[in-house]
Amino acid sequence: MGMLAACLTTFSFLPQAIKVIKTKDTKGISLAMYSMFVLGVFCWMLYGIQVKDVPIIGANFVTFIFAGIVLIFKIKSKDK
Repeated sequence: MGMLAACLTTFSFLPQAIKVIKTKDTKGISLAMYSMFVLGVFCWMLYGIQVKDVPIIGANFVTFIFAGIVLIFKIKSKDK
């Protein structure tokens, strides 16, 4: 059950990342929310490293990449 939850929450950001990459449209995305989320995921990843928990590290690393892509596009966009 934990692996299913980790996969669903981790890969839920993939469709958004793909859409933003293809369309470059970030109007409906909150800069504050994505900033806080990416920072939170990074902290979870650091926690996973600290406690040497590979599933926490892996899931949060992938989420960090996907959500980070969206955040970078949002920061670079003119529609903040």
